[in-house]
Amino acid sequence: MVHEAPDFSRYTRIKARHEGRVLILSLSNPKLMNAVDAQLHRELSSIFLDASDDPHSDVVILTGEGPAFSAGGDLNWMKQAFETGGKGPDAMEAKRIIFSLLDLEKPLIAAVRGPAVGLGATIALFCDVIFASETAKFADPHVRAGIVAGDGGAIIWPQLCGYAKAKEFLMTGDPVPAKEAERIGLVNHVVADGELDGAALSFAQRLEKGAIQAIKYTKVSVNIGLKQLAHSILDTSVAYEMNTFMTEDHREAVNSFLEKRAPAFKGR
Repeated sequence: MVHEAPDFSRYTRIKARHEGRVLILSLSNPKLMNAVDAQLHRELSSIFLDASDDPHSDVVILTGEGPAFSAGGDLNWMKQAFETGGKGPDAMEAKRIIFSLLDLEKPLIAAVRGPAVGLGATIALFCDVIFASETAKFADPHVRAGIVAGDGGAIIWPQLCGYAKAKEFLMTGDPVPAKEAERIGLVNHVVADGELDGAALSFAQRLEKGAIQAIKYTKVSVNIGLKQLAHSILDTSVAYEMNTFMTEDHREAVNSFLEKRAPAFKGR
């Protein structure tokens, strides 16, 4: 059965183009370093479904437009949510992002330049093969925003770098530079900044020219364990994250960041 091609033009925060049978998706909110606002969060919850249905591609590259992969959650969005009682990050969207990414059968290659923070880091690290430029840094600083690392970081970091290191990085939010990320197993390859796009595309084309059915279902088989972990952990971790969005510490973290001062957490 041939799927009708998805309409990628409907996306405003993600750009899509094809290089042969390689679909290149670029997070596109460059004025905010591709920070995840409400619109990008919503688009991330459907983009991998559309990538799966795209009849014109066998391999997908995910990257960021400009000097950053993604600066993580948009704190102005969070501030507006708790000040006005408006809708903040949605739990169901958060789960759809991770499960749709894991359900994508096509090989998914990350090309990470500059910061990959919070949800940005989570999405990059859930990709199948990760190329990072020398400028890349990976961090999950949810705790610095007074919230739980609930959107997938608690699942993927321990699988890549082990529980001890993962807990250190998740409990502190400290960034991991590209070379260190490669050394501890967070990423596959570190290349010069100017070589990043070419290296990721070359690898994607190598897979695309291979026995794609065998490659695809090898990926699917390996991902079974990750999907089992996601189903056992994500409901709980997202629920904890949603709970901490209501805390005083979260409000203090957001306000202090926007006011460019040190936070004064009170543990409530």
